[in-house]
Amino acid sequence: MDAHFYNVQIEWNKDRKGVMCSPELNTPTMGGGCIEVATPPEFPKGIPGIWSPEHLFTAAVSSCLMTTFLAIAENSKLEFTKFHCDSKGKLDQVEGKFIMTEVILEPTVTIPNEKDRERAERVLTKAEAACLISNSIKSKVTMIPKIVVAELETTPN
Repeated sequence: MDAHFYNVQIEWNKDRKGVMCSPELNTPTMGGGCIEVATPPEFPKGIPGIWSPEHLFTAAVSSCLMTTFLAIAENSKLEFTKFHCDSKGKLDQVEGKFIMTEVILEPTVTIPNEKDRERAERVLTKAEAACLISNSIKSKVTMIPKIVVAELETTPN
């Protein structure tokens, strides 16, 4: 396979924030392919409520898990009705440098039948191992998977 390139431009506009765009995402539904980015509020002059590099880093790992899961699930013919993933990126100071030391992924896959539980777990494990973003970073990636059976989920307690 040939190398692929993904183009992103960023332009500072004021204070500690700017606008990040990609010409490849320039569609009306993507807001012109742009998002506002800023220093997170934990840092001096950081701005709350705006995507930060730390959020984007965590989102890259989480969204890669999802897209890799979707491809492997399709190839494995795994039936599922829902995929959801909570994720947390951990920022630490190590030897005087700020480093994203860990990304914790908590995916939940909803399947229609209990008989598919082990297969769903295998597909999630394969997706974690094959995620190209996780394989490209030095941060520890921890996955805490949860499989929910839809028929059991709708039963009243």
